[in-house]
Amino acid sequence: MRNPYTVIIRPLLTEKNLIAKERSRTVAFQVDPKANKIEVAHAVEKVFATQVEDVRIVNVRGKNKRVGRSEGKKPDWKKAYVKLAKGAKPIEYFEGV
Repeated sequence: MRNPYTVIIRPLLTEKNLIAKERSRTVAFQVDPKANKIEVAHAVEKVFATQVEDVRIVNVRGKNKRVGRSEGKKPDWKKAYVKLAKGAKPIEYFEGV
């Protein structure tokens, strides 16, 4: 099993994800592109000390970007939607700030 801090890269703090967190106990993270559902679930349980009910993973393709004549591509990345179990401790991003 890999180190949980290398599996979870960062939480995704968008308006859509914050609404999902309040309504359906679902939290979104950017995760390592090689991580699978089991590794993500173990990492969230270990780092945030909570219980995970379900994990959904999405591969996000990088967009093509242009600057003048030159064209480039943003990198592909992986997103994980983690649903917390009922009665589980909610995840707080800004503890200790």
